[in-house]
Amino acid sequence: MSDIDVKGLLKDLKEQMQKAIDHFEYELSKIRAGKASPSMLDGISADAYGAMTPLNQLANVTTPDARSITIQPWDTSLLQPIERAILMANIGLTPQNDGKIIRLNIPPLTEERRKELVKQTKTEAEHCRVSLRNARRDANEKVKKMLKDGLAEDEAKETEEEIQNTLNHFTASVEKHLEVKEKEIMTV
Repeated sequence: MSDIDVKGLLKDLKEQMQKAIDHFEYELSKIRAGKASPSMLDGISADAYGAMTPLNQLANVTTPDARSITIQPWDTSLLQPIERAILMANIGLTPQNDGKIIRLNIPPLTEERRKELVKQTKTEAEHCRVSLRNARRDANEKVKKMLKDGLAEDEAKETEEEIQNTLNHFTASVEKHLEVKEKEIMTV
């Protein structure tokens, strides 16, 4: 069995694990830590001209300060649909419409809510760890198959060690992200 197959396997493994980390980072970005962020509105679409369109394609979404978000639609006739979409998204924010701009005030987090958010981040971290372990398992199974197909036993052992080291590296990355997010959430 050639060295190229092993390199390809390790490359695929790293790509798969990086995708899991990227998804984890995206999920963490949606968990608000008491600070206003335009990403809090990601995934919210409003009915514009008969089609559901993401808010960031209908309006300028900005954060003038740490406690508020402003949404300035390019077409003021979209104020009502955008307001309705935010309410329907059930993100815990009430839009205030002044006829030109929609404002969202971000309330400070209570201690109880902070603990809930930390719990949510830990759940996301665990989902990520499971994805990483599944990627390791799949890679190890491919190594076993390669072993049956003629891969040298010592090369198989080295590859399995490399797979484990890759898992350890990505798991450490998950822990780092989790620690930073927890600190961000618990900081009053």
